[in-house]
Amino acid sequence: MSEQFDADDARDSGAPGETPSAHAASRRPSRFPPAARWTIVFVIVMIAMIVAIWPRGEDSSDSDGYTEPVAGAPRATDAPVSDEELAQAHREAKIAPCPNTGGTPAAQSVLAGVTAPCLATGTGIDVGVATAGKPLVINIWAVWCYQCRKELPYFEEFARTAGDRVSVLGVHAEQGASNPVLVLKYLTEIGVHLPSVLDTKGQVEAAIGSPPLFPCTVLIRADGTVAKILPRLFHSPEEIADVVDEHLGVRV
Repeated sequence: MSEQFDADDARDSGAPGETPSAHAASRRPSRFPPAARWTIVFVIVMIAMIVAIWPRGEDSSDSDGYTEPVAGAPRATDAPVSDEELAQAHREAKIAPCPNTGGTPAAQSVLAGVTAPCLATGTGIDVGVATAGKPLVINIWAVWCYQCRKELPYFEEFARTAGDRVSVLGVHAEQGASNPVLVLKYLTEIGVHLPSVLDTKGQVEAAIGSPPLFPCTVLIRADGTVAKILPRLFHSPEEIADVVDEHLGVRV
């Protein structure tokens, strides 16, 4: 780059014995002066940086609108909480109890023996037993997932409409699940009381084979087998009802 600028300076000074007017006539005018060229380079670099960090859109396809966790860095979601803070957060959140169908998991159930704390009580439950014998809709979300904030109210509305025909269970992803106070405050803020478990050890996600993309919805048949994994963003309870009808055969 410096050699190019030296060559330009040499041309600007003109050859020995050449009159200024002759040199000006022979020199090809530059479309962009050096200052303008550096300005353009700076603008291009800034645009590239903005594009790299800008949140991706939510409306392009079924696989769009999700968030990937950032690994390796310390997370505020893992900060310790006191018993007093937790009790207060439970009172304010008023999370609905986790499902309890009273059934026995089938031999092929992917959730049989999988345990996770129920967010409503903090007590560990066997998710396979709690949801056995009934079609199940699992929505995997996280407090750091911006798109989940938009989607969760639709699952709560769908759950109210579905009634006893299908169980609906929120699963907070492993990243951040160790801070129930933050999770409860998040749900309080958006006014959602959906039954949920904290996947603190990643057992639920591993059992159902969901990808590390959030939000993600997994449809489980009454026999405990996975019918469909949908790493996508839903925009209405009606959209949820459509995929439940299609893949679980339950019309809501």
